[in-house]
Formats: sequence, C-alpha cells, structure tokens
Amino acid sequence: MTSISRKVLIASAGCAAMVGGGAQAQRPTAADTPWFASIDVARSGDSDPQTMRGAVFDDTNRNGRLDAGERGLPGVKVSNGREVVKTRADGRYALPVRDDMSVFVIQPSGWRVPTDRNFVPQFAYEYKPGGSPKKLRFGGLPATGPLPGAINFPLARSIVGRDFNCAVLGDVQVYSGDEIGYARDSIVRELADRKGPPPACLFALGDLVGDDQGLIPRLAEVLGALRVPQWWVQGNHDYDSDADRDADSSDSWRREYGPATYAFEIGDTLFIGLDNVVYPCGAADNRRGTRPFCTEDPRKTYNGRFTDDQMAFLANLIAHTDPAKLIVLGHHIPLVGFDNRKEWAHQTDNAPELYALLEGRRALDLSGHSHTLENLAPGDSYEGWKKMVGVTTLPFRHVVAGAVAGDWWGGDYAVDGIPMSLQGDGSPRGYLDMRVRGTDYQLDYRATGEPQDKAMWLAVNTPAFRDWAATLLAWRDADRDARNPVPPLSVQDLPDEKLLTPADLAAGSWLTANIWLGDSATEATVSIDGGAPLAMAHTQQARGEDGRSGPEYADPFALQRQLTVARTAIESRSGVPENQGFIQGRQTRYPPAAPQPQGSVADHSSHLWRFRLPALTPGVHTATVSVRRPQGAPARESLIFEVRPQRPPRTFRFDVWNAAKDGPRIPD
Repeated sequence: MTSISRKVLIASAGCAAMVGGGAQAQRPTAADTPWFASIDVARSGDSDPQTMRGAVFDDTNRNGRLDAGERGLPGVKVSNGREVVKTRADGRYALPVRDDMSVFVIQPSGWRVPTDRNFVPQFAYEYKPGGSPKKLRFGGLPATGPLPGAINFPLARSIVGRDFNCAVLGDVQVYSGDEIGYARDSIVRELADRKGPPPACLFALGDLVGDDQGLIPRLAEVLGALRVPQWWVQGNHDYDSDADRDADSSDSWRREYGPATYAFEIGDTLFIGLDNVVYPCGAADNRRGTRPFCTEDPRKTYNGRFTDDQMAFLANLIAHTDPAKLIVLGHHIPLVGFDNRKEWAHQTDNAPELYALLEGRRALDLSGHSHTLENLAPGDSYEGWKKMVGVTTLPFRHVVAGAVAGDWWGGDYAVDGIPMSLQGDGSPRGYLDMRVRGTDYQLDYRATGEPQDKAMWLAVNTPAFRDWAATLLAWRDADRDARNPVPPLSVQDLPDEKLLTPADLAAGSWLTANIWLGDSATEATVSIDGGAPLAMAHTQQARGEDGRSGPEYADPFALQRQLTVARTAIESRSGVPENQGFIQGRQTRYPPAAPQPQGSVADHSSHLWRFRLPALTPGVHTATVSVRRPQGAPARESLIFEVRPQRPPRTFRFDVWNAAKDGPRIPD
C-alpha cells in the first residue's frame, strides 16, 4: 500500500513550472487504464506558513509532475478537510493552513486522479509537522516537516460519463493472512468474473482490516488485482487503538491509505467518504448526557459522530456542488439502523444536522459496521431512533451494505473452502452493485458464490422448526459455565421442513422469503402450483415499531446453517493450538467443542416476508415467489415442498429390511 514516503515525493526542478495555457487537452482514457503517479509536492521556494498553495493541472505526459506548458484546470474543488475552494482560471488555489490536515483535490466529473500500483487513488497530501505525538503500534504518521512551497494535483481525462457502476463493499474485516485469502477467493474472484464492464470504482465502507493495520498493504494489493480505483473509508477496526486523541487515531491509516475524510465525483454523482468513528470519544460526545460511556468508563472506546470540522467540510462542499447532482455518502457507522436501533455508539449522534445540510438534495447514504444488510427507504421509522439520535423518519434512502466477511468469516466451510458466514439477518456475504444512470441509481446485492441474479432464500417455518430453534436459542443464551457443553439438539434433529403434514399446516406453517435487499416498498407475491399470485406479509413495516425477533420471525434457511456449526469441533494432533477449533476475529477463540451456534443468528430481519400456507392436498407442490423492488432488478425463485398424511421415517428402514429372510433363488 502507499506509504507517506510515496505520497510526499521531493519535487524535482520541473515541479516548479508555471501553470500556463497552450497545452492541448489529453484524449479521454478508460477508467481502468493504469496511470501510476503521485501528487507533485514542491519543496523548493518560499511558503506562507498561513496559506497552502498549489495548482490542479492537466497532466498531459502523465508523469505526475507539473511541467512547463501543462495547463491549469479552473473550477476544481480542493480542500483542507474543512474549507473548500475552487481553483482560479489558471488552476491555482489557496487554502488556510491547519496544524494537522489532509490537503486533497476532489476528483471532478470527466477527470481522474492517478493511482499507485495497487489502484489506490493518489489525491492528497498529509500535513502533520511533528507527526504522531507518541509512538503508535502501527507506526502512526511520521513528521511531515515544514509546509511545502506548493502541492500540485495532476488530473487526466476519463471517458467515464453519467452512466457507470460501482461495487460497494461492506466490512471486508480481515484479521489474518488466511482471511485475506478468503477475500481474494471470494469478493475479488467474484468481481473479476462478473459479466459486463468493470466497475468505475470500489467504494469500501470501513473495517477493511480487523485491528491489524499491518495487513493493509497486502489487502490493497489483492483488491488491486481488479484494476479498479479503490476508495476506502475508515472503520472502528482500522484506527490506532493506542492513540489518546481522536485527532491521532487515524494517523497510521493516513500513512498507509490517505485522508479519512474526502470526496470525489464520477458523472453526475458526488461521493463523500467520511470517518464517523470518534475514538477515543470524550466530553464532546456526551454533551447531551446520553453518552456517559465516553466520559465515565476508564477504558477508551468509540462513538458514532461527525466532528465539527467534518460538518464544516460538508457544508462548504455542498455549497460548491451543483444542486442537480446525486450525493452519495459513505461512512462506517450507520446514521441509524435496524439491527442497532437501540445502541448509542452504533448510530451517528448528529444525523439530524446532516439531514438539514442535505435538505432538498438528492441523496443516498451507505454504511457498514453491523454485518447486516438493511435497505431503509425514505419515510421509514423504527422505535429507538428518536431516543438515540433524534431521528423520527428518514428523508432519503439509507443502506447498510452487508459485509464481505459476512459474520466475521464464521460458520462452516462452503464447497469453495471459504466459511459460509451467513450474517445476523440471514443474508449471505457479498457486495452491493450500484448502477448509476445520470442521477438515478439501482441497487442489487450480489452474494459471493451464488448466481449473480439470485436475490433471496426461500424456506418453510413449521411448528417443529420453531420448537427446535427455541430450544437451541435458549441453550445459547444460558450461562456458559452452568449449561451442558453439548447442545440439546443439532441440525440433524430437525425434521425436513419442506415435508409437511395436515397437522403442520393447521398449526401454522409459513413460506418465508428472505429478500436480501428488500425494503418497505418491496412487493413480494407467491403463486402455489401456478395459481393466482398472493401477497406475502413483510414482518417489519418500518412504521415506528420495534424489531420483532424469535423463531416465529426467523429465517429457517439461515438458522439451519447457523445454529449447528461443526467447525467448532475440528481438531487434530498437529500441536498447533490455532488449528484446534477455530479463531474468529481477534478476541473470540473456540476451542474444540461440540458443534454449536455461531455468534449472530437470523432470529430477526428487516427483510423477511412470509405467507401462511393453506390446507393443501397430499402430494408435491411448487411455490413461486416473485419480487419487485423500486430500485432494483425483479427476482423470481421457486421452492418445491411436499404434503403427506403423516411424516415418513427419516432414515433407512432396517425394520423392513430385516423383517423377512431372502426368498428362494429364482432359477436362471
């Protein structure tokens, strides 16, 4: 990954060239054509300690340096992380100097910034004269020294227009070398093999790594195999946990990747990357008395909030942005969410102030953090939001993008050797496919390892399933030291849920559809045996209610794979402790033990639909579910199930086999 030594290059004599006219504009190039260069930092010449100066220029020879005859570009936005200015007619800009700042160009529509060889955009200069105030575990930010004479930003034309795709990645969250391999063999392979043109960008929403920033270089190189600019935002597992101030907790990130807050344009869309993880949080977070954990707990912890500087940056940036543009916000902690709707630190304190800044604008909010997939539509509301952060209803769409890692790379191994890792709402690991056409967008979730058009799981919730799930959930929630170490049931104790009796139907059996990116406006219907389509009921209407959970509201498809994880029982005589049972993340170690539930299970979901099955004649039946979403592709899937007068034996009938001796041999 790019380091500060590569970002801050000492300028050669050619770097001091004047910005002039006369050079012809460069021919547009495809977004994935390599252009490896860095920004142009001029160390020579006098600098004003109060003003940062430089130019944005058309780098016609693509060497990253401002050479004689290369023209300056007017009207390009440049920022110091708070103020935002536009370049003058000659391409020059001037910004106030802050003691600790990222100075960056905002990639304008029709242009592109260079990248390093891992396709990490090179668009910023990190300025921290004294460097990190203490030695940090992952190196922090070295002293950058005096203010340069100029910071010049090269641009080249791009043919990416108003219509493009971006791949949006929730938590990749690799904690180890093995898990980087999982990412390589899942999300990277999936995107490399996808049909159609490559995406114009990867937009990664934080928690790229799991507390070990030393993994960033290899991860960046692996993702760079896609040859797509990768724009990252920081998450709560990407910061310097040994920093004593929030101002220093992004230092290693800034050295390895770049700014924690920035923006870029593609077509008619403005993307804004924001670090809304305040770590360690403090008095500013507890101003309303609602975040006592930030001031009373002696242990350092984090909170979801935009800082005053970030709010000023947003206000200034929006003021300089065409009102017709689509604004896409990307940050780690959701503004509000379904899964964490009643948890203080896992939503963003000043979401209402952000909404005020965006009033009247066309906007979309993207986040990660909860390892769930949540598509929250304008007008949605859940209990807890108002108390937590003062939000009643949503003014525009919010999407929690799921996780590349799924349930932190947990669960049993799938056929490709990668952990199945179904998430806590039952959705698979994967990524968000964002297709932009002008200022309109379409969103679809692509599950890694599944057909590209697959959009849901279908299952049947039977009385036997509910009893089975309730028993295992009660064992999971019991005191670990007091309970029997062997669960009372396993998935092998669950009868075939797609074989029902009249008694099952009379007691209540539902066809369930976990529609991964379904929202409150999604229409789901089911046709039984080719009959008329009938409406399925959404278990969460998002009209101010609390979340509904338990076996009745669970996804049976997911729970069958989550409540019995055999990976916990793996052991050998190799003598390697880490290979016994399995390790999940940095803190959770599962020693060899009986198969048992994983940490997060789908006993709740914001995107589950169900239909109570009527009395049906004995035989084989087909249920076909059709889905229409306002901003996604339609989907259709079928489930085959049986109705039998009574449940047949589940295993081989040895009683029949052994009941009679072989008869006499039939002559040839």
